[in-house]
Amino acid sequence: MSSKLNIAIMAGGDSSEANISLQSATQIAGWLDPERFNAFKIIVKGNSWSLEQPGENPLPIDKNDFTVTINGKRIAFDCALIAIHGTPGENGLLQAYFQMLKIPYTTGGVMNSAVTFNKYFSKELVVATGVSLAKDVIIKRGENYVPEEIVEKLGLPVFVKPNESGSSYGVTKVKTIDDLAPAIDKAFTEDEFVIVEEFISGRELTCGVFKGAKNEIVLPVTEIIPETEFFDYDAKYLNKSQEITPAQIPDQLKERIQNFSSKIYDRLQCKGIVRVDYIVRDENIYFLEINTVPGMSAASIVPQQVRATGMNMRDFFTMVVEDAIERSGR
Repeated sequence: MSSKLNIAIMAGGDSSEANISLQSATQIAGWLDPERFNAFKIIVKGNSWSLEQPGENPLPIDKNDFTVTINGKRIAFDCALIAIHGTPGENGLLQAYFQMLKIPYTTGGVMNSAVTFNKYFSKELVVATGVSLAKDVIIKRGENYVPEEIVEKLGLPVFVKPNESGSSYGVTKVKTIDDLAPAIDKAFTEDEFVIVEEFISGRELTCGVFKGAKNEIVLPVTEIIPETEFFDYDAKYLNKSQEITPAQIPDQLKERIQNFSSKIYDRLQCKGIVRVDYIVRDENIYFLEINTVPGMSAASIVPQQVRATGMNMRDFFTMVVEDAIERSGR
């Protein structure tokens, strides 16, 4: 490449995960190859989009054409590297914006992002891969439900989760029927729909995948051993979990998890980097959820998996950005 490309690292967002997104964006900016790319951190908060530069006042982004003016010079961007966990970066809203402007971006498309952000719809689609699924009940805000009927179907304990959210916000492990309604109310603070899932006791394993036009990489499997009751926010982001990469599991299990991860990636029409989470009980591999904008903070799992392959994050992100641009036909 003769000249450096301008990369907009999209950070922040409108969900409870905004702070994690900012950490991811800072980490990514340090990983991008300064010989190839100019990294710009764009902070998104509602309708306010601004370029953040150290020691400078934020500069407004012109959303009509996704440009910014710096010292009288108009800067356009060659690629949007989406690092927003939750809305609008993980649910298809940003993807639709960039699609209309014909600006390359690093995640899956509008349909992929919207469907994968919806835990219930994701499960409906991945069943075709043969992966096991926890039984569940979906509840809409305002809909009547009978706790006894839910417990009869799913048993106890259960997990109560917002249907569209990430980073374990609003998630509760419920052990008694009396605690079910308060947990559902808590989950409704994050989303209009709540999913109640049976509890499956087992080992928690996760696997990252990147597939591009030139490279397909199914990353090593990581085992997560939370110090907390489950892999909640504290376990994920406050180092209250032990993460073993590569996981100390039999080769056959590792290969099955990697194979499911590859199939799920294709089934959901993913692009860019994703991470697929599982619980393994006996011989059964249960799909938990897919993260299409996985965390890239210092404590995050995908960077551990990339390093375990012997690759460094600079080369990995060069591959991701160049693939996004190539996919766009630019």
